[in-house]
Amino acid sequence: MTALTDIPRANPQAPDAPRLPRRGAVRHSGADVGPSRATRIVVLSMAALFLGLPLFALGAFTVRGGLKGGVTLSHWHDLFGGELGAASGPLWSGLQNSLLLSVVTVVVMLALLVPTMILVRLHLPRLERVLEFVCLLPLTIPAVALVVGLAPVFSVVARVFGSGSWTLAFAYVIVTLPYSYRAIQANLAAVDVVTLAEAARSLGASWTATMRDVLLPNLRRGMLAASFISIAVVLGEFTIASLLSRTNLQTALVLVSKRDPYVSNIVVLLSLVFALVLLFALGRVGTQTRRSRP
Repeated sequence: MTALTDIPRANPQAPDAPRLPRRGAVRHSGADVGPSRATRIVVLSMAALFLGLPLFALGAFTVRGGLKGGVTLSHWHDLFGGELGAASGPLWSGLQNSLLLSVVTVVVMLALLVPTMILVRLHLPRLERVLEFVCLLPLTIPAVALVVGLAPVFSVVARVFGSGSWTLAFAYVIVTLPYSYRAIQANLAAVDVVTLAEAARSLGASWTATMRDVLLPNLRRGMLAASFISIAVVLGEFTIASLLSRTNLQTALVLVSKRDPYVSNIVVLLSLVFALVLLFALGRVGTQTRRSRP
């Protein structure tokens, strides 16, 4: 029987000795999993062309000289120079109402959704499916049917809070609930909330400090995504405001377009550009978050 000491051992200093990968090292195969640079350029160029052509056509329409032809900036000057008079009154009031609705909707949505999702994840994990079903349910309900159900509720809201346009935020929270839930849920699934909460509590932190200093900073990206999506939905909503006789940006655009189609198209172009800026800001926030991780 051969002794164990007689077995030849590999000399780590020998040039022919096999080298084992270091601990933590990752072996890369020869094939790259991601798309090539040329593929990314082609896809991004097609997406830019698909999104840019309608915006370019809309912008070209806003600088047309009408039946006379040519290029003119008089329509832009009429809008920002205040020469439209009463025609631009509903437009600016609708824009102010939509901005106010965006702020109220985001605040109410985050105040209701984020603590509820964290509470369910920490203490009631069996109710996650129920919460998901409730949050995604507005996607299956048409806006007209939703308004019919909300009309009696808004009659009570009008008696308690008044009939201002900002009260539409209660309905817009329901409309934006599915998109906000998905955005926050994606961030919540990537963070070990249970371990973070238990670690903070074991170090003596209160629940308020745990939420403020530990959990919410880790959910910042999801909350920003939910906020941006909610703002985009509120700025583009028309059906609920029209059926409930409230004035927002979209209902004001319909009124102004009957008087001056150029002004309404200018505002539509600016709102689309604003939505693209929000999406770009969301992408930049996500990129900076990934780079800041160790």
